[in-house]
Amino acid sequence: MNLREALGHAIRSVRRNRHLSQEAFDVVSSRTYMSTLERGLKSPTIDKLDEIAGVMGVHSAALVCLAYALADSHDPGRRLDQIAAEARRLLAEWSGADQ
Repeated sequence: MNLREALGHAIRSVRRNRHLSQEAFDVVSSRTYMSTLERGLKSPTIDKLDEIAGVMGVHSAALVCLAYALADSHDPGRRLDQIAAEARRLLAEWSGADQ
């Protein structure tokens, strides 16, 4: 599964687990657009992904992390651990940088 398809699957899975219809997103997107995202035909902008995640009550970064985990069919849990560790390292680098 490529990353765009994995993101679509992540969006669909979270939406369904939250018992939301595609129509529930009509304040931020059309049902047709949601369908194309969920089928992996389009990729949302970061702003649009943030709006969609907001409707579902999750952080947009969580959707992206889930997509990367789903795209790694060998060990999705390990992929999430790697992402979290890398994010912590980057935050530590940023915190230590001259600002």
